[in-house]
Amino acid sequence: MRNAATILGIIRDRGRRRLPLEDLYRQLYNRDLYLHAYGRLSRNAGAMTPGATAETVDAMSVEKIDALIDALRHERYRWTPVRRTYSPKPSGKLRPLGLPTWTDKLLQEVIRAILEAYYEPQFSPHSHGFRPGRGCHTALGEITKRWKGVKWFIEGDLAQCFDSLDQQVMFAILSENLHDQRFLRLLANLLRAGYLEDWQYHTTLRGVPQGGVVSPILRNISLGRLDQCVETMWLPLSIHGHRRKPYPPYMALLKAAWKHKVAGKTVEAKTLRRHAQRLPSRDPQDPNFRRLWYVRYADDWLLGFSGPREEAEAIKEQLRTFLGGTLKLGLSAEKTLITHARTAAARFLGYDIVTQHADEKQFRPLRRRCINGALGLKVPVAVIRAKCTKYMRRGKPIHLAARLQDADYSIVAQYQAEYRGFVQYSLMAYNVHRLWRVHRVMQQSLVKTLADKHRTSVNKVYRKYRTTVSTPHGTLRV
Repeated sequence: MRNAATILGIIRDRGRRRLPLEDLYRQLYNRDLYLHAYGRLSRNAGAMTPGATAETVDAMSVEKIDALIDALRHERYRWTPVRRTYSPKPSGKLRPLGLPTWTDKLLQEVIRAILEAYYEPQFSPHSHGFRPGRGCHTALGEITKRWKGVKWFIEGDLAQCFDSLDQQVMFAILSENLHDQRFLRLLANLLRAGYLEDWQYHTTLRGVPQGGVVSPILRNISLGRLDQCVETMWLPLSIHGHRRKPYPPYMALLKAAWKHKVAGKTVEAKTLRRHAQRLPSRDPQDPNFRRLWYVRYADDWLLGFSGPREEAEAIKEQLRTFLGGTLKLGLSAEKTLITHARTAAARFLGYDIVTQHADEKQFRPLRRRCINGALGLKVPVAVIRAKCTKYMRRGKPIHLAARLQDADYSIVAQYQAEYRGFVQYSLMAYNVHRLWRVHRVMQQSLVKTLADKHRTSVNKVYRKYRTTVSTPHGTLRV
């Protein structure tokens, strides 16, 4: 029997060559695929979270895998309804999550590995969500490294993407390349297994279970049609002109500066050149120049457009028509915006994306402006304020009473993990110096928590735990 790496390698090669897959259901009989899936899932903290039953990873065995394979072989396996819970969103609303049982989770991981091996070579390079080797930072890096001269941001967000995905559209897309009705029927039964909320059963006729192992790859497969549409229809049609034509006032000043320099009037030449560098070198209103950029992370996408606003509005409406007609999805009215890149920022993946402009920043050997028109990332002030609010009351850092019963090491480790996660995600911003506020608030909250636990003063806690460590950048008091 082939091992998991061999099977997934063959499937990946067929996906790269865009050949259809057959006899997929038979691959679910391979025990090594389940051991491979177990290795991926068992290390996650969610492996010990029960679903609608009490079953978790600690009761797993090879005998259970064999029983699962036997049920699949005779087509008598039935999915268990997921247990629905809710997690808070940053906006204050609640996000529904479906928690599957462990056996369902293991089988979903095998299906996910098969689908990912086949579809990953076919996915768009502009798609970054829930893909190996990609993430929020790669999406943001594409924006900062490749986009320049953006005039309009078209921000897009799909309304309740997980809950509103049309299952008929999804299976029509899957059936184009997966020629195995038993495999597709197994997936269909998964999506229609329903959920339990307060131990009441509810059916699911639309969408995919948010929280399911296989849900992100199914969403990427469906939204891959959006990527294809943008890449094949709008990107080619919205790219006109090699470069913008020179801006006449700028060229006139440079020409005058050159004449003064030839005449020996160096002071006047420098003055004219300084005036010229306050103007754009290329015509910002060039009617023959268009550019369009696109990036997507899960159900959030961003378009950058260089051209008139009327055309940006037309692109937005065409996207709305395509999503509603082809994928039967709707855009979130409050999050789908058109933003002027020079005067406002676009919010994407927790960052503010802004157009940089600084005439004094120049590449010295050529005396040319080097950052004008380039995009930069900023940590929004509101995000920093919201992070600090968790550790403050009435405008001052406070102790966290919920952690007073933990050990000192656990308290320090919790604070460090929360601070490190936030800062590491935010390090792509050019205003990263503002994170010192988070550092100061969290450190004072940590010290006050330890002081309250030991019934001592803040100064004594500082003297007990503060030390100096060596870093590549010098010594640091921590």
